[in-house]
Amino acid sequence: MHKVIFDTDPGVDDAMALLFLHNHPDIDLIGITSVFGNASIETTTRNALYLKQQWDIAAPVAKGLGETLDPSRAHVGWPTFIHGDDGLGNIGVPETVDLACDPRPAHRFIIDTIRENPGEVTIVAVGRMTNLALALRDDPDIAVLVKDVVIMGGAFDMRGNITPAAEANIHGDPEAADAVMTAPWPVVVVGLDVTEKTVMTRSRLEAIVASGGKRAKLLSDISQFYIDFYEQHVDDGMVVHDSCACVYVVAPELFTLRSGAIRVVCGGIADGQTIQKADDHIFPPSDWDNLPSQNICIDVDADGVLELISKTLGQSSAA
Repeated sequence: MHKVIFDTDPGVDDAMALLFLHNHPDIDLIGITSVFGNASIETTTRNALYLKQQWDIAAPVAKGLGETLDPSRAHVGWPTFIHGDDGLGNIGVPETVDLACDPRPAHRFIIDTIRENPGEVTIVAVGRMTNLALALRDDPDIAVLVKDVVIMGGAFDMRGNITPAAEANIHGDPEAADAVMTAPWPVVVVGLDVTEKTVMTRSRLEAIVASGGKRAKLLSDISQFYIDFYEQHVDDGMVVHDSCACVYVVAPELFTLRSGAIRVVCGGIADGQTIQKADDHIFPPSDWDNLPSQNICIDVDADGVLELISKTLGQSSAA
């Protein structure tokens, strides 16, 4: 059983990933921490509470801070054209949800939960890395107590999706991402190199709804706005970025990895670019030296990932 803290900025594809974690029998979802990104921290926290309520999720929600690790960074605006004005596809989420957050800020919740479960916690982070970097800043020793950190973000052997160089999650807080990538905990980065190969078609989503009941129907409703956006990028359906990171936790055999130290560019025209110094290449001395070797996903069995997502989401009616 995998004990998981889900660090998220819901977000349409975040919602699918959350339902996957909630439904999968090998996942014990022990916490949800909100971060800003797909919407403001107020909106993403409200959305996390709304999904917790609608899907009867027991895990507590802890609210993150609403600014980057370096607060002087300029805000670039919310991607409402992708996730809608409410962050969940304009389905009409109520302005307030009658549930309380955990009293601790997200980074403190992460620290406390790791220390209460040494060697057992996997962090799945699918937004900006701000909460994780703040946790490391406050308590660096937690790095050796974490089982795994699985990140959705980055682009290594391909172009970015918010600039030619950078993927959106990393670009949103590069300093935080660099701190997370260079910390002495085991990181797996599930980036655009593999997520853009995993496309959930309309027909597959309809089949999930047919078997998954009310919870899957809500997920489908949330996803329609996102699917409309992706019409300009894929033939049919939507790319399921965040769910890929969740699948890695329970089925790592579906992914091909490459190891090596990772740095994130902070500033300039390549701001937010993720660059790995692969372990099987020799270079002169550089800023990648003496850093932990982390894993990135460079290939994926996309059909296997989509099949597992479909099977897991289709269990909604049984819950």
